[in-house]
Amino acid sequence: MSDIVKITEAAAYQIKDMMKEHEEENAYLRVGVKGGGCSGLSYGMGFEHEISDEDQVLEQHGMTVLIKKEDAPILNGTIIDFKQSMMGGGFTIDNPNAIASCGCGSSFRTATNTGTPEEC
Repeated sequence: MSDIVKITEAAAYQIKDMMKEHEEENAYLRVGVKGGGCSGLSYGMGFEHEISDEDQVLEQHGMTVLIKKEDAPILNGTIIDFKQSMMGGGFTIDNPNAIASCGCGSSFRTATNTGTPEEC
């Protein structure tokens, strides 16, 4: 079985750096989806200290990544990368299931999950 979400080496390096900076080296990375944003759904990433029965657990680049089982179909095939530019750096999320997204890139909807759109 392939991983639901693929984190590139550049993104993993940045995440590990953030974990160190915030003294969260022992934390897990949570990747998820929540309602909101201008297209109805938005991505979330954060640090987590507990693994739940509702989580799928992935190991990538020496990190443990947690994804709620209910979010797995929405995120399946997603690639999280980190791009550096003259304007600074930022995470990019490429989700093959997204059929619409808004300019900020963190809000989207899929054919089966529309969420609840909000004003940008």
